[in-house]
Amino acid sequence: MNLSHAIQNPIFKLISNVVTLKKQQTFVIGGFVRDFLLDRSKVKDIDIVTEGSGIDLALSIAEELQSKPKVSIFKRFGTAMIHIKDYDVEFVGARKESYSFDSRKPFVEKGTIEDDQNRRDFTINTLAICLNEENFGELVDPFNGLDDLKRKIIRTPLDPEITYSDDPLRMIRAIRFATQLNFTIETSSFLAIKENAERFDILSKERITDEFNKIMMSSQPSIGLKLLYETKLLRRFLPELTDLQGIEEIEGQKHKDNFFHTLEVVDNISKTTSNLWLRWAALLHDIGKARTKKFDKKLGWTFHSHEFVGSKMILSIFKRLKLPLGDPLKYVQKLVHNSSRPISLITDDASDSALRRLLFDMGDDIEDLFLLCKADITTKNIKKQKRFKQNFDYVEEKIKEVEQKDKIRNFQPPITGHDIMEAFEILEGKQIGTIKEAIKEGILEGTIKNDYKNSYNYMLQLGKKLNLKRKN
Repeated sequence: MNLSHAIQNPIFKLISNVVTLKKQQTFVIGGFVRDFLLDRSKVKDIDIVTEGSGIDLALSIAEELQSKPKVSIFKRFGTAMIHIKDYDVEFVGARKESYSFDSRKPFVEKGTIEDDQNRRDFTINTLAICLNEENFGELVDPFNGLDDLKRKIIRTPLDPEITYSDDPLRMIRAIRFATQLNFTIETSSFLAIKENAERFDILSKERITDEFNKIMMSSQPSIGLKLLYETKLLRRFLPELTDLQGIEEIEGQKHKDNFFHTLEVVDNISKTTSNLWLRWAALLHDIGKARTKKFDKKLGWTFHSHEFVGSKMILSIFKRLKLPLGDPLKYVQKLVHNSSRPISLITDDASDSALRRLLFDMGDDIEDLFLLCKADITTKNIKKQKRFKQNFDYVEEKIKEVEQKDKIRNFQPPITGHDIMEAFEILEGKQIGTIKEAIKEGILEGTIKNDYKNSYNYMLQLGKKLNLKRKN
């Protein structure tokens, strides 16, 4: 098959001219070819493999370009990168690899295009298009990767037992591709992943998390989450999630399977947001239920304070998985901790104070909290779905009314510590904090309006009660 129409970009013609003169067999391979054949969105990353030095080839290409772009060289990996217009073009020499049992880092030596295709993870990623003039556009497909694309199959080019044992990262990559492309993992390959699950432990958490986040950012993350669960990989790096699986029954009373409920919530939230950390909040929103589950003869199954317990568990999860410990961590913790609060505000007699406090605690994340609450509706009863959603819409509307009236979102106290020191004969200390906290509570409770004049007068009253002297 000739795919010269896939490589009409002038980049490929330039590479072809150079490698033809050098008599150096060169191919575009991997994701660019795969995604072109799948008619996916335009690819910006182009992988070039050559039977020779990829670095030398990149330098030669850069010399031929009028812009004389910078060549980023990675000697350790034998690769070089050039940014050409909107494309990142990576050049690498064809190689063959061998592995030791205790590491996924291979011993590498120079090889042919056949060697390079043999070492690749899946048949759909072995597809290569020749760039040399005599065979320009010819598809090189020794493992029937084109057929696997048509059949929507994830399959390894060599024995899957060897492929996954050599580099266990390929196990989660198989699941990631199956999720992103909505493909099926071939049976022998799927079984090999299960058999080699223990090999997963030699991987760095950063590499696992990178692949896992790509699964989380797919249009339907539950596909990958189920595969990770079925292959027993998920329990090896996120056991807190698999601990939610199962249904217990006592005295005829059951609770829902909180693991599969969570997968539904993640899919629901993924329809409304591309915010990775909001999707993580959905993934972890019930994480505390395994530790708080109890059976009460009067109440049935309870999960008291699971939101609080879950929010405390998130720090150790983020640390273990090498996830960022700054704003993303705090954001996910806040959403999980407050995930059940809007439910208690559904009644007509919910106080404005409770609404103000929720808005105060959530700030600009209040809309994300309601997205999470609505995603948490997984009942299959259409009438219940509609009623629950309307309840949250009702609370959202009440919060908007309170915000318009009281301006609580991202609350900044109208009275500062400097104002207090200016009004009374005191320096920095405990009394200033006491007064500021009392003003904040007064505003949240609705005792005083959220403005400077009312807050200042309230401050004077507080100072009098604390026997503070006014400055002359």
